[in-house]
Amino acid sequence: MKIDRRLILAIGVIGLATVVWLLLTIGLIASTLAPEQRALVAAQLAPRLVLIGMTWLFGLLLIGATLRWLFRRYVSAPARLLEQTKVLLAAPQAAPMNHQGTTETQALSEAIFELATQRDALRADVAEQIAQASFSVQQEKNRLAALMAELTQSVVVCNLDGRILLYNNKARLQFRQFSQASGLADSVGLIGIGRSIYAVFDRQLVAHALENIRRRLVRGAASPSTQFVTTTPSGQLLRVQMAPVRPGEADARNVDAFSGFVLMLDDVTRNFEQESLRDQLLHGLTEGSRSSLANMQAALEMLAYSDLEPAMHDRFMGVLREELVAMSARVTDLVKHSTQGIKTRWPLEEMLGADLVTAAQRQIENYCQRPVTLDSLDQGLWLKVESFTLLQALTYLASRLVDEFEVKFLQLRLQAVGERAQLDLVWTGHAMSTETVMTWEMDAMRFGAESTPLTVRDVVQRHGGEMWFERERIRHEAFFRFLLPLASAQEQLEATQILHSGSRPEFYDFDLFQMTAQDSALDDRLLSALSYTVFDTETTGLNPSEGDEIIQIGAARIVNGRLLRQEYFEQLVAPTCLIKSASILIHGITQDMVRGKPPIEAVLPSFHAFAQDTVLVAHNAAFDMKFLQLQEARSGVVFHQPVLDTLLLSAVLHPNQESHRLEAIAERFNLTVLGRHTALGDAMVTAQVLLRLIPLLGGMGIYTLRQAREATQKTYYARLKY
Repeated sequence: MKIDRRLILAIGVIGLATVVWLLLTIGLIASTLAPEQRALVAAQLAPRLVLIGMTWLFGLLLIGATLRWLFRRYVSAPARLLEQTKVLLAAPQAAPMNHQGTTETQALSEAIFELATQRDALRADVAEQIAQASFSVQQEKNRLAALMAELTQSVVVCNLDGRILLYNNKARLQFRQFSQASGLADSVGLIGIGRSIYAVFDRQLVAHALENIRRRLVRGAASPSTQFVTTTPSGQLLRVQMAPVRPGEADARNVDAFSGFVLMLDDVTRNFEQESLRDQLLHGLTEGSRSSLANMQAALEMLAYSDLEPAMHDRFMGVLREELVAMSARVTDLVKHSTQGIKTRWPLEEMLGADLVTAAQRQIENYCQRPVTLDSLDQGLWLKVESFTLLQALTYLASRLVDEFEVKFLQLRLQAVGERAQLDLVWTGHAMSTETVMTWEMDAMRFGAESTPLTVRDVVQRHGGEMWFERERIRHEAFFRFLLPLASAQEQLEATQILHSGSRPEFYDFDLFQMTAQDSALDDRLLSALSYTVFDTETTGLNPSEGDEIIQIGAARIVNGRLLRQEYFEQLVAPTCLIKSASILIHGITQDMVRGKPPIEAVLPSFHAFAQDTVLVAHNAAFDMKFLQLQEARSGVVFHQPVLDTLLLSAVLHPNQESHRLEAIAERFNLTVLGRHTALGDAMVTAQVLLRLIPLLGGMGIYTLRQAREATQKTYYARLKY
């Protein structure tokens, strides 16, 4: 047991005082004796100095034992009572204190517990009154929650940083299918409160959609929306409708302000595949018809050898040939449109042409570092386009011109020509061959190290348009011309009736609207504002440096001060060594239970993704982190996140407590321990303990992650190594 330094110091001071007192006494006695008497006394005492020293040491030990008993009774006991009282202040419900001390401190602990019990009763009374007052509001909330739960469409709400703050059950199930590791750890997916939506969607695509919404807000749209189609990491095709989340009160000086966005998701993969298959069947049908017609034409030509009059023969033959040519032309046209429909069935959105050209100007200037001017811009022209891929095509062509022909200046023109819009990318002085144009049109678009499977021709076909290259010799200009479909100058149908519905209670946290990408580094963030992954491991034994391995990982997430019980990680792992019998008695995991489970190198990448952008937390974290560190070379996964240890935090807060085991801490906080010695069960209990510790740390002036880590490193238990 750790000995208090104050006790050691007190014993040392008393020991020194007794030595000084003994020497002074001997000196005073010696001063009253004659020299012969002093010599006689010294001769008598000299052989007995060891006995005198042992007597002094024995007396000092008796004094030390007495001091230790007094210290524990009158110093440590009040200190423990203070720590237990602070726990009561922070706990939602008072638990018996079981205080061991003097009669007075025991009576004081009982009085404190009675006060805490009265406080809990008052809290319960206030809570009951609040519940009665808000009963009708809660009913409405439950109706909205039920509506969200039963929606067949996925709904996700994010803040401007792309952090998820609400989702319904349909979205949770759908995102699980999108995960590339969907067969690993059944409850792990790409969605979660506080996680990034950019695990599914391209950041630039979302930023482009948000910019479209902002421009529409500036033009005065009450609640605009936009839509796009994208693919998930696992290959599904998603149709996404986006709308802004605006502040409750409109501000005329900040009309384009919004704090987040709502995404409504439809998985259109199957529909798209079915329509593509139908088109392919139609294509095969028409091709077969053309072949049949060709055979009919050949058969009819054989009729030239009949007994018909030559003039009549020629007349009928001419009519048949004309009909066959016309029918063949119609079939060819049908084939052309059917083939085109396979590639161009893509949702287009109505967009003001000036907005598209302005966005293209800004994007080309930023990427190519060349000035772009606008000319012949029809301000009232509305287009029906898929703006993200169209801007990609324009930027790609501009970058090829700059890289390969060193073009210095570019120009954009937009005007209506008949039933189409004519968009030109113009440059001066440099021409190119038709072969070069065709190569650029058919190559997959690349932007530095990034690439896309789309080509410029794919983009044009999506719009049902055309693109070609022209030269104006008089002006010494060349340009790429795009013919694009026009749309009426009318905003899209607003989706407010759908998007105003409520949220499902266990899948939301609106306080995340306050988070921004410019938040300070993690070390300087408040403990209450951080996101945590609280985890635990079960192992084959207790000696990681001697070959023991992980056989189970369990983890839970804390976001914005809330334990998200529905977002967890739990996975058994197949070790390369046998599980020790002593360990099986603790966690109950046998060799048969891990047989056929994925190895650690397959599990750790999934756990690393689950814990991304969070602080790792464990009880006796040095033990668990040692197992993870020993697997770095094998799995290729390194955990760079900061780590907090609830054992060390408990030692910081309650240095006078005799035990900092997880069960003892849970008992102090009146927490129910379920699933002890299972990875997920221990992680859940540790997460609840952390939520109790954070406000108590604030009471000691420990508010940030940096302060917490520095405090834990000063504790006695921080010396533990594995």
